[in-house]
Amino acid sequence: MATKVAKPPNLASADLYINRELAQLEFIRRVLEQAKRDDVPLLERLRFLCIVGTILDEFFEIRVSGLKQQEEVGATQRGPDNLSPTEQLKRIALHAHDMVDEQYRVLNDVLFPLLDAEGIRFPKRAHWNQAQEAWLRDFFHRELEPILTPIGLDPAHPFPRILNKNLTFIVTLEGKDAFGRKSGMAVVQAPRALPRVVRLPEDKADSPNAFVFLSSIIHAHVDELFPGMEAVGCYQFRVTRNSDLFVDEEAVDDLLIALEGELSSRRFGDAVRLELADDCPKHVGQFLADEFSVAEEDVYYCNGPVNLMRINTIPDLVDRPDLKYPGFTPSIPKRIQTAPDIFSAIKSGDILLHHPFHSFVPVLDFLRSAAEDPNVLSIRQTLYRTGTDSAAVKILLDAARRGKEVLVVIELRARFDEAANIELANHLQEAGAQVVYGIVGHKTHAKMILVIRREDGELRRYAHLGTGNYHARTARGYTDFGLLTADEDLAADVQRMFHQLTTMGRSGRLNKLVQSPFTLHETILRHIDVEIENATVGKPAGITAKMNQLIDPDVIKALYRASQAGVRIQLVVRGICSLKPGIEGVSENITVRSIIGRFLEHTRVFLFENGGDARIYLSSADWMGRNFFSRVETCFPIEAEENRLAVVEHGLEPYLRDNVQAWVLQADGSYGRAACGEDRHCAQEELLELLTR
Repeated sequence: MATKVAKPPNLASADLYINRELAQLEFIRRVLEQAKRDDVPLLERLRFLCIVGTILDEFFEIRVSGLKQQEEVGATQRGPDNLSPTEQLKRIALHAHDMVDEQYRVLNDVLFPLLDAEGIRFPKRAHWNQAQEAWLRDFFHRELEPILTPIGLDPAHPFPRILNKNLTFIVTLEGKDAFGRKSGMAVVQAPRALPRVVRLPEDKADSPNAFVFLSSIIHAHVDELFPGMEAVGCYQFRVTRNSDLFVDEEAVDDLLIALEGELSSRRFGDAVRLELADDCPKHVGQFLADEFSVAEEDVYYCNGPVNLMRINTIPDLVDRPDLKYPGFTPSIPKRIQTAPDIFSAIKSGDILLHHPFHSFVPVLDFLRSAAEDPNVLSIRQTLYRTGTDSAAVKILLDAARRGKEVLVVIELRARFDEAANIELANHLQEAGAQVVYGIVGHKTHAKMILVIRREDGELRRYAHLGTGNYHARTARGYTDFGLLTADEDLAADVQRMFHQLTTMGRSGRLNKLVQSPFTLHETILRHIDVEIENATVGKPAGITAKMNQLIDPDVIKALYRASQAGVRIQLVVRGICSLKPGIEGVSENITVRSIIGRFLEHTRVFLFENGGDARIYLSSADWMGRNFFSRVETCFPIEAEENRLAVVEHGLEPYLRDNVQAWVLQADGSYGRAACGEDRHCAQEELLELLTR
């Protein structure tokens, strides 16, 4: 009898892919777990809880709103997981409601009691003493009442337009108003200029760190906003709106003007979520839900402040270093310290920087030296998320005023930074810099600087390429790699890319850089195919990659094929991962782990064994469709042996052995903590000890 041959698995099967939205919620849940960890300093735990609120806000503003739009127009296109928009929204609601409930449980039952034990207190209205009541009443009349505008609801005063994510109160009233009419309901919006937490004076509290929520102060004195009437109920709420800007880039003459027009609409987009105090009566909640046209599953009842992200100010207001992460001083590579100037240091060989363990100062010094050096003729830089107050921008402004040729490519469409980037573009143009906005239909996400300097009668190029943004504050909180180089081929590639961004002409074949949207996707797939071929003939084969997100189905299928061929694949994916590891016959040779810790893991590192001659790349791009096809990205090789070792020993290996901050992805799409045995390994702690001073 003939042996039955097993049918090869279908690599396009929906069972092999994790939905990206549910994977994002899993990431948010891992961040929430940081707020529960006893080994995380207390004020940092509070900060993690607030970060959860911030990420959830953006998730609803962009991802959920996008699904609702698809549902509304009856979209039928499905992703690799084969879930329709309606199915995704139902699953999101289940997970998100559970997460919000857990978020407030952690705040009320865990963090508040621990903070109280440390003298950091949030006295409730029922517990205010007479001195506190008097001081808060005076504060209300002095600081709040003059700028609060209560609006009674009647035919002449319809429900006001409520700003996106603004703290607002719905007030139920009894009695008659000044015109003898029966009162009903009113709305009070809290201006964003008001602090959401107010510190009590030390002589009015039993602790130097006692805070009262703005919502509690308004609630306690809301009666005084409605003279002659009685406020029988006051309930805070917050509405989250669709905040994804729509600009038909093919149909506008000036992208900056078009974006400026769209920004105002973001504040009043369609509602996608209603957060409401959990003591709000059902009929009032239904009134608000009807007003904002949200379904029951879009209403989230909150056992505490509806704007948790604003509590994020507490760690900065409280001077308790013992309850925060210990400080550290980033180091500067010795070659930079001993060189006569930054150009000499770079000319002697590529310099690899690993932030935040290495200082961001060398990057700023590179720019500053270029701005001040009379031999420098031109400075070109991309900016994605960089405010006008950043050190890099101030240096570029100075260089332009000095008469340097300064070209800045600003991505106006960096989500939620559009307004800041428009302001930045205007400042730079006023100083004399040339500003371009990238390519229509493709966000410029590449991180690169090019400096052209005259040396010995010839022009020499210096470049910086990075995985992260040019912002000194971000460089202390994100892990990123940067490369300072005078390599002629690499610097020439950077110049060609800038030329491409300004002229929109073809850059031609690049020497060493790989770029999106042209060659990166095919290059990654080709490298995976090489590993498959090498494994098939018994050569060394393996893939180790670290990134923020892994979603692209073509890359996932290629990784599945590589696993089937016996290629060992180790992935470190901080956030969304749509690949399922550990499935027999498909992905048993693939492991996926996520590191959640003090610093936001942001490096993109790709290592291909290549038969024993490893190829190592750093990149600004994740393995996502948008990064491959809808953005201008860079991916650059690391060639100097010293730097190759540093990328492996500092950028990959510590994360592969981490058993403290690591989460391991299971075949069913869930994550479990990495097993921590007798040998404790925490990648970020080890790198702080090894690389900082």
